[in-house]
Amino acid sequence: MEADRSVSSGSGDDSLDGLSNRVPRCPLTPSLSPRKRTTSQSKTEPPLLRTNKRTIYTAGRPPWYNVTGTTFKEAFVIGLCGGSASGKTTVANKIIEALDVPWVVLLSMDSFYKVLNKEEQELAAKNEYNFDHPDAFDFELLVTVLRKLKKGKSIKVPVYDFTSHCRRKEWKTVYGANVVIFEGILAFANKELLKLLDMKVFVDTDSDIRLIRRLKRDISQRGRDISGIIKQYNKFVKPAFEQYIEPTVQVADIVVPRGGENFVALDLIVQHVHSQLEKRKLRWDISALASAHQGQPLPKTLSVMESTPQVRGMHTIIRNKETNRDEFIFYSKRLMRLLIEHALSFLPLKVISVETPQGGVYEGKRLSGKRITGVSILRAGETMEQALMAVCKDIRLGKILIQTNHDTGEPELHYLRLPKDISEDYVILMDSTVSTGAAALMAVRVLLDHDVAEDKIFLLSLLMAEMGVHSVAYAFPKVRIITTAVDKEVNDQFHIIPGIGNFGDRYFGTDAPSDWCESDEGMDF
Repeated sequence: MEADRSVSSGSGDDSLDGLSNRVPRCPLTPSLSPRKRTTSQSKTEPPLLRTNKRTIYTAGRPPWYNVTGTTFKEAFVIGLCGGSASGKTTVANKIIEALDVPWVVLLSMDSFYKVLNKEEQELAAKNEYNFDHPDAFDFELLVTVLRKLKKGKSIKVPVYDFTSHCRRKEWKTVYGANVVIFEGILAFANKELLKLLDMKVFVDTDSDIRLIRRLKRDISQRGRDISGIIKQYNKFVKPAFEQYIEPTVQVADIVVPRGGENFVALDLIVQHVHSQLEKRKLRWDISALASAHQGQPLPKTLSVMESTPQVRGMHTIIRNKETNRDEFIFYSKRLMRLLIEHALSFLPLKVISVETPQGGVYEGKRLSGKRITGVSILRAGETMEQALMAVCKDIRLGKILIQTNHDTGEPELHYLRLPKDISEDYVILMDSTVSTGAAALMAVRVLLDHDVAEDKIFLLSLLMAEMGVHSVAYAFPKVRIITTAVDKEVNDQFHIIPGIGNFGDRYFGTDAPSDWCESDEGMDF
């Protein structure tokens, strides 16, 4: 991948690029310039909603897993092959513009050039290294990354620096692809890669046009001189195209002459992708989710704090509709602090001996693990962060925003920011209330996709409905569920009964938009 075509999207950053507003799809025609949309490229489009701290997109990702928590659909992968400067990226961007589906990732084969040793770097500096030969690419890493991305996992993509001919220290994290567009000169040259491609498109462009484009690109973007570019083209690029690239046109499903200017071919591709995505849809039945576990005993993974007179007194205050906002916040915070302290007792501890100031030895305990990370489900789950930070010094925090799609009734993932290397941590997942469990299911699935171990996830909530407890425990039986109280009923609007009301509205003193997936209670199914 060229330095100016780096993939973005993923955790550790404003992480969900590739989202866009839904508008009616229009076919590509020469007279129609499709509206710009946010793709997975870091330099393309502005976010749809930006605050001073966050980027939030208005088109969310619907569930990519079923009620058992298992991924039920893989990303649709389009492979784009063609000679150097044939217009593969232009074709990819035009497909993305016309698809009008959220969460499209553009992955370039250029990211997977091998790291050159000193001798190879010297050859590259003299335009004597063949970057168009299959041996120049790290196919093993490429296949591994694309396979994980297709399965819905979070992946890290190397960023190749064409000036120094090495990989940069910081890799790009990519996550959440409904459609993956993979482009490269040798995209069809590896048997294992071909197995991962659902659709294979060959971009056929005249060799003279490709040479002119290559001259412009390498001079302006890579700082090379004309004589060196021509020398490299004649010695390596042209022979490699004839030997390795051109023959792979035989495996292509579609050949696109003239590249990005062939609107008829592009529209056919878009129509086919839409039909395939439609076949892969699977809608949730929230009513079935609600009734599936009626009458079942509560799971053993659930831990409810002892209802002491103090705890019951605080519940009385925050459940009372007449309680003013200041008291609601004060007693909610007290309850959160107790809940966090209670939850920490379930973390695995190891025995450790320390010496006291008096010279004695004390047999104590210490966390058996690297660290703890807190992740809040926005917006109400964010209210629990202060209690967590007061108890756990220097804890890292992540955030997930989930909203409800009013047309489908499904939760949708809109925003994600997770600390780096979260897979090694114990994760405390926080939400103020859980009714159906739909938002919690999605949040847990996101953590699993980032390789967090299921038995290292602790779901904390001030109040849960039995339905939500069963839903989470059924899908993820190793997740520890911890709360201060469990209410039995959920009404027709999926609000907990007797419940606590809309926690976010009462805490922040606002009237939340109806499409906030507010700790499940705000889900307007």
